[in-house]
Amino acid sequence: MLNDILVDEVINISTMRSDEPGKLIESNVITTLNPPSAIEDTSWIRPGLTAWDWWSGSIGRDGNPAFTTETMKYYVDFAAHSGFPYMLVDAGWSARNDITKMNGKVDIPALVQYAAGKNVKVWIWMHHDPVDVQMDDAFPLYEKWGVAGIKVDFIERDDQRGIEFYYRVAERAAQHHLMVDFHGATKPWGIERTYPNVLGYEAVLGMEQSRAGHRDNPDHRATLPFTRMLAGPMDYTPGGFENVTRDDFVPRNNHTMVMGTRAQQLAMYVIYYAPFQMVSDTPKAYEDQPAFGFIQHAPATWDETHVLNGRPGEYIVMARRKGDEWLLGSLTNWEGRGLDLPLSFLGKGRFQAEIYADAPDADRHPKGVSVYKQTVDSTSHLKAVLAPGGGYAVRFVPMR
Repeated sequence: MLNDILVDEVINISTMRSDEPGKLIESNVITTLNPPSAIEDTSWIRPGLTAWDWWSGSIGRDGNPAFTTETMKYYVDFAAHSGFPYMLVDAGWSARNDITKMNGKVDIPALVQYAAGKNVKVWIWMHHDPVDVQMDDAFPLYEKWGVAGIKVDFIERDDQRGIEFYYRVAERAAQHHLMVDFHGATKPWGIERTYPNVLGYEAVLGMEQSRAGHRDNPDHRATLPFTRMLAGPMDYTPGGFENVTRDDFVPRNNHTMVMGTRAQQLAMYVIYYAPFQMVSDTPKAYEDQPAFGFIQHAPATWDETHVLNGRPGEYIVMARRKGDEWLLGSLTNWEGRGLDLPLSFLGKGRFQAEIYADAPDADRHPKGVSVYKQTVDSTSHLKAVLAPGGGYAVRFVPMR
C-alpha cells in the first residue's frame, strides 16, 4: 500500500493545475486518488465542533488555570450550551508514558459519563510514543470508557515507519469506534478516504503559536489556504477572542492573545477546513458576545465549495454550502481592503444574510464586530470592508 501512496502523491502534484489559485483549493484530487473506505459502517463517525481546554490555559469557572475534572465539566457545559457535539481534554490526564492509566487530575470515565448526560462526547489527547506501544491495550479501554476520539500528537515523522503508524492507528481506532485527529503530523495525503474516522491533521503553524511568538499573524493566515490547505483538512484551531493590534500583541500561555480582528477569526470557520474543528478560547471569552453566534452555526463539513477571489498571502473570499444554507468567509493580510462580492453562487430564492463585519474602528479596536442582517438573492452584491488583519463572515439562511 505504501508504494501506491507514494505513486498517488506524484500524480496528485502533476494534476493540480489551474489558471486561478482558488481552483486548486476547490480540488479534491488528492483525497479521491486514495482507496475507498475500509470501514463498512461509518454511522458512528460524525464531524463537528469541539470545546477545548488547552489553548488558552485550561481556565476554569473562576478565571484561573486548573487542569481538573471540574474544569473539564465546565468545558462540557459550554459545549452543551453552545450546541457543540464534542469536548477535547488535552495533555495532562494520563500517567507518564502509560496511556492506559490516569494520573489523578482528570477522571476520564467520570467525565464521559457526565458529558453523555448533556449529549456531548469526549476526546482525549495522547503522545505518539505510548500510542505506538500501547494502542492494542489502550484503544479497547477507551471504547469501554465511552471515549469518542483521540488526538495523537508529536508524531513528527513521515518516513516509511511513520506512514505505517498513521495507518495502524487509523485501523485499530476504527476497530474500537474511535475517531482520530493527528497532531505533530505530516501533511495529509488522503488517508481519510480510506479511514474516514481520521477527521484531522495539524501539519500547520497554527494559532497555538500565538502563545509563543509572532509567527501566527494575518499575513501567514492569508497564505495558508493556497499552500498547506491544498493537501487536505487543517487543524489550525481558530476562535481566539482576545483580539489585539500588532503593536499590542504579547505572547502568553493563559488568556492567549491573537493578532488581527475578531471578524477574521469568524471567517476562518468557513475558510479553514477541519472536520474536527476547535473552538479554542475559554467559555468566558464567548459569553454574551454576539459574534459567537456565527461560530455556533458553522458546520464542520460541507457539500459544496467555491473560492470567489483571492491571492496567496494577500486575501481570500470563499463560500461553502451545507444543506440549504451558505456561509461566506473572507480574510486579509495586514492590508485593509474593500471587496465587491457577487452572490451568484446562491442559486434560486431569497436569503437572509446575517453579516459579521469589522467595525469601523476595528483597525484600532480589533474586537469590534458589526452584526446586521439584510435580504439578498443571487443577483445581489455585498460590499465588504476589511480592516488591516481583518475579516468578513456571512451566514445565508433561505427565506421561506
